[in-house]
Amino acid sequence: MPSDFAMKAMNTVHRVILKATGNRMGWDVSGMPVLELTTTGRKSGQPRTCMLTSPYQEGDTMVIVASRGGDDTNPAWFLNLRDNPAVEVSLRGGPKQPMTATVADAAERARLWPLVTKDHKNYAGYQKKTAREIPLVLLRPAG
Repeated sequence: MPSDFAMKAMNTVHRVILKATGNRMGWDVSGMPVLELTTTGRKSGQPRTCMLTSPYQEGDTMVIVASRGGDDTNPAWFLNLRDNPAVEVSLRGGPKQPMTATVADAAERARLWPLVTKDHKNYAGYQKKTAREIPLVLLRPAG
């Protein structure tokens, strides 16, 4: 499974691609929009930013997947937003928008998981690698 170092390195490479192409490349991966998620560190209280994909959207709600490549532990960004659901999201390098993150409950996940994995089978593969149920997170405009 990816180490914290590997996860940070992938985010850094993604940012380098965006910068090198003047934000023209890197905002769409495997047919999914890429977003920049800013959470508040649960231990540090400092802003923490990472690049993620959203495999499914409904109206102004974006779904993100706390898969961490099928690792047995949740990603740090998930733990941060679970403890403080006030987040910021930037799409295509645009301004950060305040959003509220909600972990999908059992019924929401049961409805959304097939929609996520229908076009993005990698997530189903990640679920097979781990005993934990991979959480889905709903990002909705704050307010």
